[in-house]
Order: sequence, then C-alpha cells, then structure tokens
Amino acid sequence: MLQKPRGTRDFLPKEMEQRRDIEMRLRKVSGKWGYREICTPTFENQELYTVRSGEGIIKEMYTFEDKGGRMLALRPEGTAAVLRMYVNEAKVLSKPVRWCYLSDCYRYERPQKGRYRQFWQFGAEQIGADTPEGEAEIILLAYEMLKATGVTFTLHIGHLAPMKHLLSDLPEDDKKAVMALLDKKNFEDLKIYLERLKKEELYDSLKSLIECETIDEALKICGDMPGRERMEDLIRILDSQDIEYRLNLGIVRGLDYYTGMVFEGFADNLGAENQIIGGGSYRLAHLFGGEDVASCGFGIGFDRIMVSLGDFTPKKAPCVAVVYTPETASYAFSAAKKFREGGITTELNILKKGIAAQMKHAAKTADYVAVIGQREAEAGTVTLKNMESGEQKEIKAEDAISEVR
Repeated sequence: MLQKPRGTRDFLPKEMEQRRDIEMRLRKVSGKWGYREICTPTFENQELYTVRSGEGIIKEMYTFEDKGGRMLALRPEGTAAVLRMYVNEAKVLSKPVRWCYLSDCYRYERPQKGRYRQFWQFGAEQIGADTPEGEAEIILLAYEMLKATGVTFTLHIGHLAPMKHLLSDLPEDDKKAVMALLDKKNFEDLKIYLERLKKEELYDSLKSLIECETIDEALKICGDMPGRERMEDLIRILDSQDIEYRLNLGIVRGLDYYTGMVFEGFADNLGAENQIIGGGSYRLAHLFGGEDVASCGFGIGFDRIMVSLGDFTPKKAPCVAVVYTPETASYAFSAAKKFREGGITTELNILKKGIAAQMKHAAKTADYVAVIGQREAEAGTVTLKNMESGEQKEIKAEDAISEVR
C-alpha cells in the first residue's frame, strides 16, 4: 500500500473544516486592516532564495532541474516571492502596498510535532512605509490576527538598534558569530569568544541588554544611539493601544536581514517548538532588481496554530438530510434544491437505502431531517424533524428554510 511522503499530512473533512474556519478568521482581520490577498507560484527560480540566504540554503530546500535546464525550488517561505512579485508587477502602485497570503511551503528537514516538510504560512507584508507608524500597524495587525484564532500566546517585541550599536565595532563575520551564540542563549561560549576578540566588556553589556524590561534601561546601557527616536516612537504607539507584550531586546533574527523592529510570538501550550509568528522590518526589493524600499511583515506558522488550538468544532450552518421513498425521488431532489438555494447544507440519499437506514445515517450527520413520503410529495410539503429536540411538523419546503436557520 502506497503511503504519503514523509513530512506531509492528509486532512479529513473535520480537520479541513477546522483549518478553513481559522483561515477565514485570519482573512477577515487582515481584510479589515486593508491587506488584500495575493498568491505567488508554488515554485520559483532557485536563485530567488540563494541570492539572499546563500548557497547553504539549498540543502534545506526541495530543488529540481526542469526539462529546460532551469534550477527551480519549491518555496521554503513566503516573503522572498512576495517581494519578487512586487518588483515584477507592482512597483508603480501607490505606497504603502498592503498584501497578505496563505501559502504552502516546503523544507527538507526532520519532521516533528508542529514542524513538517510541507507546511502552511499566513503572512502579511507592508511595502513602502519607512515609519514607526507602519511598524506599529504590522505588530497590531499580527496581535489582532492571533487573538482572532483563539490561541493563547505571548508577544515579544524588540528592536535591533541597541544590539547593532553595541556590536558596531566588530567585523561582519564576528557580528554574525556573536549573534548566533546569542540566538542559542549560549552565554558560556559567547564569553569565551569575546575574550578571544579582546572585547570582554561587551559580554556584560549584551547580557544586561537582553534582560532589559524598558527602553530607559536599554539607553542606560547603550547611551544615545542611531534609531533611538524611532524605537521610542514605536513603543509609545504600542503602549497607547492596550496590547499585552514583553519588550525583548535580545531577539536576534539576523542583522543581515532585519533592519530595526523585530517581534516573535509564542503559544503558551506547545513546549519547546512554540514559536507561532515572527517578523520585523527589512529591505529586500533591491536584491531582486528593484529599488531599495522599506518593508515590514510577518509570517504565522499556521500548522502550529492548529496544534495549539487542538480539537474544536467550528461554528457552521445547520445541515438538513432529505429522507425519501423511491417513488418520491424527483420531488426530493426539488426540495433539496430549495434548501440549498436558501443557503442550507443539504444531503440526500443516493444509495437507494430504505427509510430506516436513511434516518440512522442522518442521525450521525444532520441537524434536521426532511422526510418525504407520498403524502408530502402530493401536498408539496416535508415533515421537518429537529434531531436534537425530536420535534417535528409538516411544512412547505420553502417555509422550512426559516425554521432551520
């Protein structure tokens, strides 16, 4: 028996109903903020990803050569393709551009709980607003979207200005090495590395910066620095909006990618693999042949959201099962049509089962049963039964629609 590829999943109807419910919640919020949905190709030129991340990323991607000899890759994330699309299709649009997307992405890595080789990412990108107001909007949008899903989470908001200021005298390779150690919270090796660079004084400053709970505490460590005013403006806007967050100036999402504001969100019930969102300010368009333009955005780990939420029953429209005898099939199909035209999910017997078998099946799938026998067919009615209360009455099919709603 053939099995699905490792790191992929099949979704049964109940799971798909749950996923579509959360998708629509996310779309509803992003739409209210003016973020319009886009879609990019499932595969792109491999260079789209290596030009930013280097050749090393190839081992983490699904890559292939097509029949024309072109090296292609299944998208490992959403942002690069969105910025490529902006450069190709949308440079002349008025700014800011506000886009959102739900994409399936692919990475060749070891599957584990909430982490798969095929996974889904709901993202939002804002292009062309180089302001703290634009950054605040992205964070507030992300916060409202996560709230709408029902997941319980903690939001960490940071800024790279203090970290960049402390590391400004280090060569680029040493900056990256220090950032990698900070990212892993490997303070023992960090201390050794800085001692080797004869920068021992940086250790206490970096450790203190990570533990800061306010901007004022950070300024006592870093002093006046580039980006201070913008960072303060951002925090001032966020504090005025009554959202729950933690200032975390130890977020290290890559000095070579993010330019200022960064943030991450963590589900409260997922253990070690608990990050469900990440984002920040960046500049990528110039890598793909466009002008240098400020951007900010985020990606929500949709699969981890679903794992965090667990099993739940989405609110849905009631379902009617039309139960009928063989001689009333034509009328039964007409009655079912009326229910559907009224916006009601409607099923009817297509297996030539008897009334008893139809009722048994309807008890598992439907909220109401519309029974049609010879009398109902001649009178143009149905006998509508509420499967929860057991109440039933004979009624015109078109009138039954309001009863079901």
